[in-house]
Amino acid sequence: MKKMVGVLLVLAVVVAWSSPQAIQAADYKSEYKLSTVVGKPFPWGIAGERWAELVKEKTNGRINIKCYPGTSLVGGDQTKEYTAIRQGAIDMAIGSTINWSPQVKELNIFSMPFLMPDYKAIDALTGGEVGKEIFKILESKDTIPLAWGENGFRELSNSKRSISKPQDLQGLKIRVVGSPLFLETFTALGANPTQMSWADAVPALSSGAVDGQENPLTIFTVAKLHAAANQKYLLLWGYVADPLIFVVNKDVWKSWKPEDQKAVSEAAVQAAKENIIAARKGLIPPDDSGIKEVEALGVNVIRLTDAQKAEFKKATQPVYDKWAKQIGESLVKKAEDAIAKRK
Repeated sequence: MKKMVGVLLVLAVVVAWSSPQAIQAADYKSEYKLSTVVGKPFPWGIAGERWAELVKEKTNGRINIKCYPGTSLVGGDQTKEYTAIRQGAIDMAIGSTINWSPQVKELNIFSMPFLMPDYKAIDALTGGEVGKEIFKILESKDTIPLAWGENGFRELSNSKRSISKPQDLQGLKIRVVGSPLFLETFTALGANPTQMSWADAVPALSSGAVDGQENPLTIFTVAKLHAAANQKYLLLWGYVADPLIFVVNKDVWKSWKPEDQKAVSEAAVQAAKENIIAARKGLIPPDDSGIKEVEALGVNVIRLTDAQKAEFKKATQPVYDKWAKQIGESLVKKAEDAIAKRK
């Protein structure tokens, strides 16, 4: 009788651990870590929360994601985020092409000064052959890219003076992200670029350690930089744009069942579409309500004419030419052709 009871207990354990729920419990993490540079209410942070929400819904709770804004998983150093994803310290991320460019040189294409004149140009790259080629490169580096989001065109603000020509930047201390391309671009314009993380940027601006910064308008308004950092002058020059990429660590991706991979991918695409709409709201004519909102705050907003923008482009052309070789001239040519053919 005791022998029979023992056999039944063993069978019960075997059956329990061979059930789909038990296998899933053994293979799936109870929580997956998703990294972003900023949290809510920034559109970028909202996108992270939305992706997590959609994944939970589409997988019936099999995959649970917790958002970690402020790149807190890498001590606030956003330039280390991509390496941490590759190493498995971060499971998922919505990352900036700028922040990941030190590890993936081709991502610097979006930071080429004055390459993209409008939002259709961004779409021509992310939605075309350039975007596909970059996704293949990311796939070769232990990450699975799923969708393109957007942080937006980066505009220039400062506390000192109105800027309408390159000479106006002379000597201004400008906070930039951790990319050599940004340092060289602002140096070519006569500014004094200072590299620092976003976590350090606002205190530095507030104290006067740096005079200005460059970021999308959604960052400017939500962070209240006009008041928190005395940024009274804003130049709308759209010199570079900052697409975002939704990615998953390759080992994490392989640990999921095909139906859950599909669900996570679909959730990323949906969250990315919503993110792009939010990032562009009020910034595309005829709806310029986002710009008027900034002006209503007492900020001096400068809009460049085509001739004025050409002066900035000419001043940064040597930087453009140098980086075209580093990024890969064939990829840059492909980008230029796609932009020229955009509708």
